[in-house]
Amino acid sequence: MTPTGILAGLFLLLALYCGIDPFKHSAISEFPDFKAFKVDLADGSLVPAEKDKDNLLQRSEIKFLNQVQGPESIAFDPLGRGPYTGLADGRIVFWDGHKWIDFAYTSPNRSGLCDPKPSPLSYLKNEHICGRPLGLRFDKKTGDLYIADAYFGLLKVGPEGGLATSLTTEAEGIPLRFTNDLDMDDEGNIYFTDSSTRYQRRNFMQLVFSGEDSGRVLKYNPITKETTVLLRDLQFPNGLSLSKDGTFFVFCEGSMGRLLKYWLKGEKAGTSEVFAILPGFPDNVRTNAEGNFWVAVHCRRNFYSYLCAIYPKLRMFLLKLPIPTKIQYLLHIGGRPHAVAVKYSPEGKLLQVLEDSQGKVVKAISEIEEKDGKLWMGSVLMPFIGVYSLA
Repeated sequence: MTPTGILAGLFLLLALYCGIDPFKHSAISEFPDFKAFKVDLADGSLVPAEKDKDNLLQRSEIKFLNQVQGPESIAFDPLGRGPYTGLADGRIVFWDGHKWIDFAYTSPNRSGLCDPKPSPLSYLKNEHICGRPLGLRFDKKTGDLYIADAYFGLLKVGPEGGLATSLTTEAEGIPLRFTNDLDMDDEGNIYFTDSSTRYQRRNFMQLVFSGEDSGRVLKYNPITKETTVLLRDLQFPNGLSLSKDGTFFVFCEGSMGRLLKYWLKGEKAGTSEVFAILPGFPDNVRTNAEGNFWVAVHCRRNFYSYLCAIYPKLRMFLLKLPIPTKIQYLLHIGGRPHAVAVKYSPEGKLLQVLEDSQGKVVKAISEIEEKDGKLWMGSVLMPFIGVYSLA
């Protein structure tokens, strides 16, 4: 056989292998109904070009290394104590100044399956049993802690902690499948996100790859106990935070790489609009004491993620290749994790960019809580909390 024939034969074998994927190596091999949706990303000219050339987040202090696995959300109680954070094993823990103390949990069925494991991702398989507390918010009046658990919906636990009480697990007859974040207004109404009605959090990478649009923003009324849908057909809604004056809230639409504003008061009440186009794909957003918004950006936008977003058929082809999920994920985020924190004014103006572009110190951020001149940075993927001094 000629060299050309040999190469042609090898190419056909490779194509056959990729098409069949006999060893189920592709990122979507276990999802026969997987579909790739188009993501209408904003034009590149609208994406902020500002970068932190000094990589200031590399000056952060890494705290509690290997003491906390996947601390997504950071919260301090009305007395200023904490931090409190939710972990990959389903617990919510409290730092008493000397050590971590178990404070609360969301699953009534915890077992040995939830025992310590080597990394945050090691818990994915059993998250639906152990619970996965994500967004945390304290009621400043009562001291109650409200919890968005990815599997158990919206819950509440008193200042004494313990097993949290379920508040709602569905809306309009559709179960909450990926409850993600929350905030509350002065009347006690809870606004929260359900990132997908198709994918659970343990399949969050497939949700990212899909770009599907079943996400919702909801409202829970504590008086009537009713849960209503405020917005639907969203592509991975995630973090949510009320403005300082309570007239609106902003939330992250992860797949779209933007912040949306939803008006609660005034002539625009009940309507939404684009608040800001972000430099990348966001996770959570938090309001500081001045009324500005800190956004944790999971990764910067890159050419590969842009092409995959606007050409779903190309994305589907690439996802069918026998390339492991982790490699596909690294391609999506630009080759390696690195942290980006951006601050916006109440009007949507970009005020500050902080990052660790090399991922040397703060490899990833899920949420940023500003307290007493410091940024407390949690990450659903990391075994530590980063603390950056704004001074």
